Amino acid sequence: MNQANQSVDKLNEFLRGEMSAVETYRQALEKISSGGTRVQLEQCRRSHEERVALLQRSITNFGGQPASTSGAWGSFAKLAEGGAKLFGEKAAIAALEEGEDHGLKLYLNDLAKLDASTLQLVRSDLLPAQERTHRTLSDLKHSLH
Repeated sequence: MNQANQSVDKLNEFLRGEMSAVETYRQALEKISSGGTRVQLEQCRRSHEERVALLQRSITNFGGQPASTSGAWGSFAKLAEGGAKLFGEKAAIAALEEGEDHGLKLYLNDLAKLDASTLQLVRSDLLPAQERTHRTLSDLKHSLH
């Protein structure tokens, strides 16, 4: 497998995670009614949507085909968030934070294996945005206890 194909595969892995995050935030927002919490969650959802668009463009620039669904992680996220919706706002926030943890690990795990342009994309755009949404959810979770 050549470098471009490896990059496309890794970017598609990131893309599926971001698509899953968008889906999960949409589900959680159906449950959240409090104004401040809702605003923060909307901002996080928009951040993940921006990353979806950025990843889709990057994959296309590599000559690849962007993933069209979130795949297996999306199914797990739907299941986790569906259960959280039954138990209320705190459970929904906890499920979102778990997803943010997963996303952060996804970006950090394979940094050494990325080609230079993919590494630059992760370090300059994706990882800082992921760290912000992770921090937002962590702070939100702790404020609800």
